[in-house]
Amino acid sequence: MPALIRPRRLVPGDRIGVVAPSGPVPRERLDAGLDILRSWGLDPVVAPHVLDDHPSGYLAGTDRDRADDLQQAWCDQSLAAVLCARGGYGAQRMVDLLDWDAMGAATPKAFIGYSDITALHEAFATRLGLATLHGPMAATETFLKDGPTQDHLRRTLFTPDETLTPTSPTARTLVPGRAAGVTLGGCVSLLASDLGTPYSRPSAAGGILVLEDIGEEPYRLDRILTQLLRSGWLDGVAGIVLGSWQDCGPYPAVRSLMTDLLGGLGVPIVEEFGFGHCESTLTVPLGVPAVLDADAATLTYEVPALV
Repeated sequence: MPALIRPRRLVPGDRIGVVAPSGPVPRERLDAGLDILRSWGLDPVVAPHVLDDHPSGYLAGTDRDRADDLQQAWCDQSLAAVLCARGGYGAQRMVDLLDWDAMGAATPKAFIGYSDITALHEAFATRLGLATLHGPMAATETFLKDGPTQDHLRRTLFTPDETLTPTSPTARTLVPGRAAGVTLGGCVSLLASDLGTPYSRPSAAGGILVLEDIGEEPYRLDRILTQLLRSGWLDGVAGIVLGSWQDCGPYPAVRSLMTDLLGGLGVPIVEEFGFGHCESTLTVPLGVPAVLDADAATLTYEVPALV
């Protein structure tokens, strides 16, 4: 699995686009998030349809409008990055409406989000060959209220040399060993539902796979992981880093499931690494070469997330 193109790091004064490819965005949360970005010296530019409503109640406007917002922000040469406002659901509904040729002709830039945005991380990797950031979003509660979450994203964007070895006080060895590979992954339910689409890579072979999710009970996680195993998508994976499993049932049951289904792969695995739907969440670069030392419960990037 090759390393992907890394966009440039940010500097004070950069303009950054804010888009909503998935769920509806509360205005007060968006405004608070924009204030944080401005305090970093950035100039946030909100896409036209970010605050739109949709009859479904769970989408931030129509599929076409959400796609247009993302494409226009991406192709706007005056913007240095694109940050999602929130996840939820809806990215898969609009990803086919993007003009990937036009987006591929634009200058690469940092793209940040997580949860449902996993579908877009995969599309940016497969269609543009671009490294992205699995990180907090502008209108999410954790970003608004948690200082360590804000700090790790800010340092990853501005001084990524300082975040080559993200640390988590909860990280523990699940399966010992050491592995090297290019990072990929995100929300495991989105990875599974992406199988068979034009944006899913053939497999995770050779990669360091980072996984997390929210609101999936153990039997549902079992189904999701079993699908990835049966499809062969996990064949040849080099190592696995497990993040948070918020509202996925008692953690001992989740751990038992991960050991049962993933332990048989015979690769190093670290659990509770502190990214995803959790407090003090880490920003995790995707598409960047890294070394996983499961014995020490560390993940070390060989190069900064942004150049």
